Amino acid sequence: MVKKLDCRKMDCPAPVLETKKCLETEALSHIRVLVDNDAAVENVSRFLIYAGFKVGVESEGAMSVVEGTRDQADAVKLASGPAGQPGSETGSSAADRPVKIMVMAASNKFGVGDDELGAKLMINFIKTLKEMGPELWRLVFVNHGVTLATVDSVVLDDLRALEESGVTILVCGTCLTHLDLMEKKAIGQTTNMLDIITAMQLADKVINL
Repeated sequence: MVKKLDCRKMDCPAPVLETKKCLETEALSHIRVLVDNDAAVENVSRFLIYAGFKVGVESEGAMSVVEGTRDQADAVKLASGPAGQPGSETGSSAADRPVKIMVMAASNKFGVGDDELGAKLMINFIKTLKEMGPELWRLVFVNHGVTLATVDSVVLDDLRALEESGVTILVCGTCLTHLDLMEKKAIGQTTNMLDIITAMQLADKVINL
């Protein structure tokens, strides 16, 4: 039996939350989720992959169908979120791991006042982030901060270096869609508020810009 969810006309992170709720209440091996924007396609697909599903996407005009299948033996209810969801960690205690710092950038400028100065300061900040070392755990872009993760970003190479060093970069899908930048995203995982809140809960320290 295929479970069908109609998540069209739902704002982020509602499609992921509905999918999560469904997996928490039912042991499913086959699910089809109807969505109508690229951010929802990426978020729902990634969530299902973390939950152990093989995922395929079919486009039908303005609608996309995210289809997930897995072995019946793996179809157990999701108790507390799938392992591997951004922010989730297993097998490490606070004593044997570095401090986890999450940096959330809600602007492409650092501070308020002079916008030109703020843009320069943000570039300098991103270029200097590597000095945090292994303590830098998540870098999250929301609102106009997502412009820093696009093909036109002057710090794109610096972000690539951070990602290659093990830093997870999350980019708000709702923000990309609102600013019509989804096609220009060049780095990081398209994310949603469920991922961001989970990461905030698990971080030892959150720095907001």
